[in-house]
Amino acid sequence: MIKLLPDNVANQIAAGEVVQRPASVVKELMENAVDAGATQISLVIKDAGRTLIQVTDNGSGMSETDARMAFERHATSKITDISDLDSIQTFGFRGEALASIAAVSEVELKTRPENEDLGVRLLIAASKVVSSEPVQCAVGSGFSVKNLFYNIPARRKFLKTDASELRQIISEFQRVTICNPKVEFNFYNNGTLLYSLPAGNLKQRLTGMFGKNIANALIDVNIETSIVKVSGFIGKADKAKKSQGEQFFFANGRFFRSPYLQKAVYKAYEQLLPFDMHPSFFLFLDISPADIDINIHPQKTEVKFENEQAVWQILNAVARESLSKYAIAPSIIFDMEGAPDIPVPGKNVQISVPEITVDETYNPFRPVGSGYSKPDRIDGWEQFYNDFNRQSGMFDAPTFNSGPVPEQKAVFENDASKRRFLQIKDRYIVTPVKSGLMLIDICRAHQRILFEEFVLLFQTDSIASSQKQLFPETVELSPSDFMLIQSVWNDLRKMGFDMRSIDSSIMFYAFPAGLEKVNARGIIDEILVNIKESYSDSNWNTQEKLALSLAKSESVKRCGNLSDTEMEHLVNRLFACRMPDIDAEGKPAISIIEIEKCFPN
Repeated sequence: MIKLLPDNVANQIAAGEVVQRPASVVKELMENAVDAGATQISLVIKDAGRTLIQVTDNGSGMSETDARMAFERHATSKITDISDLDSIQTFGFRGEALASIAAVSEVELKTRPENEDLGVRLLIAASKVVSSEPVQCAVGSGFSVKNLFYNIPARRKFLKTDASELRQIISEFQRVTICNPKVEFNFYNNGTLLYSLPAGNLKQRLTGMFGKNIANALIDVNIETSIVKVSGFIGKADKAKKSQGEQFFFANGRFFRSPYLQKAVYKAYEQLLPFDMHPSFFLFLDISPADIDINIHPQKTEVKFENEQAVWQILNAVARESLSKYAIAPSIIFDMEGAPDIPVPGKNVQISVPEITVDETYNPFRPVGSGYSKPDRIDGWEQFYNDFNRQSGMFDAPTFNSGPVPEQKAVFENDASKRRFLQIKDRYIVTPVKSGLMLIDICRAHQRILFEEFVLLFQTDSIASSQKQLFPETVELSPSDFMLIQSVWNDLRKMGFDMRSIDSSIMFYAFPAGLEKVNARGIIDEILVNIKESYSDSNWNTQEKLALSLAKSESVKRCGNLSDTEMEHLVNRLFACRMPDIDAEGKPAISIIEIEKCFPN
């Protein structure tokens, strides 16, 4: 038997697509405020949106009739005909957001249009109007969404931690505020002002959002073609980060994701960045609404372009051009006052070209005082053999000139007292074992050692020792990144960091003892990347991510030329670990070469 679903049930089903978490509510309410023509918007969050999400604006406001109608499904002021979908310029247009929000929460709305003396106050819970009464309020609208998912316990139960949900809210806040720099925004979290963004231009908005340092890390982008106009900023290659947080595409003022177009930007940095570094970009695409389709995703974060390949080519070209202009522009303007004159040669001056003589008979492998030169292949092997013998003392040096190779005096030993080590390529340790040769990756081995040492700190009540800095090192962070660091502040202190905070900056007075040539910015970036990953990976806890961050940032520096004693000490520490065969990320740290299998009968 087929029957129509009740409105409240249908709205809850629709809410599953539109309202997935508190950040979804923030997105919809803020976009509605922008569409209402607001010049001032305030966002208030309590308990990561579980308890309260409040958005207040000074926009056009609504009459009592419109206010009640706004919570009905498919009620919208944005479109009246199917043809209007080809010219959408606003954020919302489907009329699903408020109905979906009201289906899974308790909503209070106070709103007044400019031509009315009194406004209206609506209370709605689970899609039902509880009360409606006149109220004295400012022009505009104020939405208060309380007890989100109170009537869907299963959905509320599966919300993530407050830190994770707040990070999602900040992401949505950034997407709306970046594309509306002429609107003033304020963001309060649990009574604390997190962002205060006055109206201004795009660069001022980005500076207020991500910190003052970003102003010197941006390159202007501006090109107009018959297909699309591209404007905004891309980041300088030397300012790239390990996280992808500062990457934004906007189409006609609407944020969207596109891995395909993202590759167009990355392609421009192909020869400029290591594989694990990510550039920043804030790119705005102005294109005819008829040439794109924004109605393909419930949250409207995906956009379909009619000529996507051409847009890809244009994005790649403008990114390359902007990077090349920055690269060839002079970075230093020298003061020429008082500089000596450099004479310019006349037209009839003869300039001789220097000659270079090359000894074509020179052979670098020829022994001193001998006219005999050994073949390169044999001599190269002899050099390796001699180096190995000098460090291990296991074999006699072979004679390559004549006669048979001397009999091997010893086989590969597994006895620790006779173990010897050879380092190759400044990265690997070679040591003999019973079955052949063991190769140890120095960096991964040291990462495993440090990781287990830091994890052990968290499992005990001990605090790592610190080494003081002669001068404190300051790292400036965006408010959202600063909040993430604050969430692990006590854990960092336990690891040996001595830190003080000033606004959104951190001053480091001491680092964990034993760290060499500490780069505070690099450590913080590594920590931020791993903390953000820990929110989406249930197999990791935050403390393990911190241990991994510090182990990775420090172990990279330990790859270098080690003495015999240092190699032996490293190997002994590695095999004292719980899992010596892999590094902290699960990559192999040890490989065994079985000699007999290399020479089958």
